[in-house]
Amino acid sequence: MNNPHFASSALDAVSTIQSNSRVFVQSVAAAPQELLKALVSRHNELQNVELVHLHTEGFADYVLPEYANSFRTNCLFIGSNTRKAVQSGNADFTPVFLSEVPLLFRSGILPLDYALIQVSPPDAHGYCSLGVSIDISIAAIEVAKVVIAQINPKMPRTHGDGFIHVSELDIAFLCDTPLVEVAPSEPDEVEKTIGAYCAELIENGSTLQMGIGAIPNAVLAALHSHSRLGVHTEMFSDGLIPLIESGVVTNEEKVIEPGKVVTGFVMGTKKLYDYIDDNPLIAMKDISYVNDTSIIRQNPKVIAINSAIEVDITGQVCADSIGTKMYSGVGGQMDFIRGASLSKGGKPIIALPSQTSKGQSRITTQLHPGAGVVTTRSHVHYIVTEFGVAYLYGKSLRQRAKELIGIAHPNHREELERYVQDTWQY
Repeated sequence: MNNPHFASSALDAVSTIQSNSRVFVQSVAAAPQELLKALVSRHNELQNVELVHLHTEGFADYVLPEYANSFRTNCLFIGSNTRKAVQSGNADFTPVFLSEVPLLFRSGILPLDYALIQVSPPDAHGYCSLGVSIDISIAAIEVAKVVIAQINPKMPRTHGDGFIHVSELDIAFLCDTPLVEVAPSEPDEVEKTIGAYCAELIENGSTLQMGIGAIPNAVLAALHSHSRLGVHTEMFSDGLIPLIESGVVTNEEKVIEPGKVVTGFVMGTKKLYDYIDDNPLIAMKDISYVNDTSIIRQNPKVIAINSAIEVDITGQVCADSIGTKMYSGVGGQMDFIRGASLSKGGKPIIALPSQTSKGQSRITTQLHPGAGVVTTRSHVHYIVTEFGVAYLYGKSLRQRAKELIGIAHPNHREELERYVQDTWQY
């Protein structure tokens, strides 16, 4: 086993990165802030460096127009810190199911020259942990020619797939900086109502998948009278902790890793990061496993709760763009929508407010020009707004239209009904 080169500074650690190379950046709160800042400081020396990553939190100055000749970002999922750059053409977006991102790396479709990661200090046996973000990082480390690690005692040591021996690191830089925190979103009255409707669909003994944001938080807050729930989800945030501590989430009825919360990454506050530290209840796994439909479907009563930007009157779900402007990505929505629909007693749910903040209907006659379909009309089952639940599976277009108009905002129902009558002669 070889020991890594221990760099004297973050700048020293990234000094080997060359022009015309592809660099992987670890995801979400694990994005190595000091290494990224040091890399950007070398912009005068570098040209055409491609940065590949999912949603990251924190520093992302590499997408600024003044660095366009040095860096080009390829987002596999768009976060708030890269959204403007993607929409303005200063960064790229590659649509892909989250479950298949590791395959892009392992198959050589997206070969990697470098991987920038952040890990916990090595234990007595030399093993570091990828901590809060396992997801696609394992595949990136496997294929990257050079692995550069920011070793940080603030990174939790998590159980599961995310252990990497220090000998697998080519270059290491020691730092002690807090992880980026994302405070939970507080749901408003509309989101609380949506959460309550979703909670009514969840039976005791169900296995949950949820994302981050106000609506997932509202759903979790409405589950305290439930029992024997399990969790198998691509990610979770602080809102899950009270359900575990109160005994609502026991994972006892799961088939896949019973007794454990299975996830690919977490995003939240220091309280969450401290909670998962050395906690054997939490199994952090490669996302190609977590989001594998054949794995998901084995659990009973899988409840997949995902968001959308708009849903058309036939049930087509746009979740990644506002018209032609890319907003987020495909992510794991289809992985879990399909997995839940194939699970015995499973329920795939799309939840969204009936209107935008400007009063425009999010139940639409047609998707906006350029909008992408993430979940197709043949995959969709439940659509939930603050006005109720529409069950579309197995229903004709006429029946779907009636269901969706019933949960649209009252201000827009007449327009939707007129469209259906004029267009389809119903």
